Amino acid sequence: MITVLDRNSALAIADELGEVYAAAFGAPGYDESADGTMFATEMLPKHSARDDFKLVAADQDGRVVGLAYGFTGHRGQWWADRVADAAGPELAAEWIGGHFEVVELAVLPAFQRRGIGAALMQELMLGLHNSRALLTTYADDRPAPRLYRRLGWRLLVPDLGWGSALYGMDRGVPVGS
Repeated sequence: MITVLDRNSALAIADELGEVYAAAFGAPGYDESADGTMFATEMLPKHSARDDFKLVAADQDGRVVGLAYGFTGHRGQWWADRVADAAGPELAAEWIGGHFEVVELAVLPAFQRRGIGAALMQELMLGLHNSRALLTTYADDRPAPRLYRRLGWRLLVPDLGWGSALYGMDRGVPVGS
């Protein structure tokens, strides 16, 4: 079951969400130094205060097994400015600022390849007012970039210079809707 959580609901289970984050990104094939405590105490509280924050969580038998979240991104924010600098002025002018910024998608390793990631992304994108959405993911061939392409995301920049590719989705929502 997938549930949409507001800021307060997400922060109430921040530790559990942090465990999912750490397990997903610390798993073989990702091998990142994903700190679930930092996610729960720093990253999530900071991001949940941003415009149009939305988090979706997948639950199985009362346990969170996956999450995806994002918010409306603006110039002047670290990620948006970093991507704009790397992508170049033309692409930045068209895509960056007022976009929905997908920050994280994480599924516990034991629950991966069951369609949970796709279901989370689809639910996350529902009902947004943003005409465009952006995310960065691995530049090399891994499950995450393949999932995004299957879901209709378009590769905008193959490598931003730090091993991440930029993907965008034109959502066809008129600006101001």
